[in-house]
Amino acid sequence: SVDCSFSRGVCDWKQDADDDFDWNPADRDRGDGYYMAVPAFVGHKNDMGRLKLLLTDLKPKSSYCLIFSYRLAGEKVGKLRVFLANKKSAPVWEENKGKDEKWRTGKIEIFQGAETTNSVTFESERGKGKTGEIGVDNVILISGLCPED
Repeated sequence: SVDCSFSRGVCDWKQDADDDFDWNPADRDRGDGYYMAVPAFVGHKNDMGRLKLLLTDLKPKSSYCLIFSYRLAGEKVGKLRVFLANKKSAPVWEENKGKDEKWRTGKIEIFQGAETTNSVTFESERGKGKTGEIGVDNVILISGLCPED
């Protein structure tokens, strides 16, 4: 498995230059490192911020599981979507409201066919709310199918 978390990960993360705002590091409550977040007061409604994970060494014709922690905290904070590079238009994962401020786990299967996925993009879309944040952390890539809970 490959640890792509932000505090000590070995992965290549890039801010999208063509979006409306950047994701920023935020300190964890317990003080052990940081996660990436978009506070609700950044930008305007429907603005987008994209954080891209570059994947260089995925083998063709094999499957991987991307596991990550995420949080949507705050009233009408916005949407979090995940895109795979070879599926240009539709997100492979989307969440648009948090029931509470707890961290949850997202899982995405990445199948390497003839075209290989060379990046995963976490996109935050700004909502109407003025408080809270959208956060992503503990991004891990494992080979094989996603484990059941």
